[in-house]
Amino acid sequence: MFKNFIRRWDGRLRKYADRYLNRSDLEKDKEFQNLYSKVGTRKSKYTLTSMERCYSLYKAIQYITKGDILGDIVECGVWRGGSAMLAALTLIKSQQTHRKIYLYDTYEGMPEPTDKDIDIHGVPYRLLWKKEKEFLSVSLDEVKKNIFSTGYPKENIIFVKGMVQDTIPNTVPKKIALLRLDTDLYESTYHELFHLYPKTTSQGVIIIDDYGHFQGSQEATEKYLSQNPQKVLLHRIDYSCRVWIKPSPTLK
Repeated sequence: MFKNFIRRWDGRLRKYADRYLNRSDLEKDKEFQNLYSKVGTRKSKYTLTSMERCYSLYKAIQYITKGDILGDIVECGVWRGGSAMLAALTLIKSQQTHRKIYLYDTYEGMPEPTDKDIDIHGVPYRLLWKKEKEFLSVSLDEVKKNIFSTGYPKENIIFVKGMVQDTIPNTVPKKIALLRLDTDLYESTYHELFHLYPKTTSQGVIIIDDYGHFQGSQEATEKYLSQNPQKVLLHRIDYSCRVWIKPSPTLK
């Protein structure tokens, strides 16, 4: 029991150090900090993701705009809209507000997890879900208010309400330049990859927010990638987040 206690606290301390320390390079990027201050600080409370993950998203948006990667922005799992707000603000800064931003969420909280969904400490997510259900429930009206505050063209923001298993692939963009998945759970993550990864443009960016934190997210990602002939390098952003660039088709 004592060893389990130490192991859990060691994991939490490492997580804290990974999230809040050793980020002087990020803090020196004034343009990023200006945008991050509007969405990512504890005061704003628009996102739960770390500064490292926000910076990765910021750089990914810059990458697709500077590289003229075709397609729209897609996020599955929106919560209060902080990551989408950062993406919108970065697109505004890059003068690329013609891109559409698709935001998939129930806007009523997380669906119930399955037995595959276990957190990094070995705790079934179903137990956490019961405690955090109300906290994770953010209405569509509130998210719209937050996203619209960025000044991004309203006609280019598509809110898709409902379980992703019900809304995808009924409502999807033709091409995706950046795909960010943050629904945490096995079933939703696999469903999103199955339908949306094929629509992601070659050289487009894929971000899995909870690959390292939730077993279901990792298992779904590994299963899908194992079924795909193209091999990819999952780059570690922090203890949880992984990102990769979709390879070009292999020439035969």
